[in-house]
Amino acid sequence: MLWPKPAACLTLLQHPYDEGAVAIPDEERTLSAEQEFKPLNIAVLTLSDTRTAENDTSGDALVEMLTAAGHSLAARNLCEDNVYRMRAIVANWIVDPEIHVIITTGGTGMTHRDSTPEALAPLFDKIIEGFGELFRQVSYDEIGSSTLQSRCLAGLSNKTLIFCLPGSTGACRTGWNSILKEQLDSRHKPCNFVGITTLGSGQH
Repeated sequence: MLWPKPAACLTLLQHPYDEGAVAIPDEERTLSAEQEFKPLNIAVLTLSDTRTAENDTSGDALVEMLTAAGHSLAARNLCEDNVYRMRAIVANWIVDPEIHVIITTGGTGMTHRDSTPEALAPLFDKIIEGFGELFRQVSYDEIGSSTLQSRCLAGLSNKTLIFCLPGSTGACRTGWNSILKEQLDSRHKPCNFVGITTLGSGQH
């Protein structure tokens, strides 16, 4: 199932652990009025054997949140839990210079059909280990130790950011509101992911 396609555009802050970086107090770890907000083109992929365009509440929630934040929906698709089909869709988006970020929902659990990590991790040039760690940390406050069964992950490929969230709508909202909303905002200090996309310089 395919949805139509639009368009859009970004910055770079020194990573807090880089040599010469200065520690920033908590009260300053917010949005910088001096930085310009630069919208990203984001593709959304729902991975499920049961969801359809009519009941894809997680995909709908992601689209609602990313557009409300000022970003553009670059593409949208829905795919069954098939390693090779989902890998092909994401690979095609990775080579599209108009797509800066890919967010997937679904397939990160522990059942036999959950295969998003196995499908997409081989496409990553770099793994963003902290994404899964931070997601499980914030998710613990909502679902306790059950968060251990989430294998959500993220990576960078061809300067395209890929974030793989669980399939529940609540988990998508947690991932966006607690992590992605800030990290995909070019004004967020002390650093964000915008500068390493295709519209940035490709480095922090």
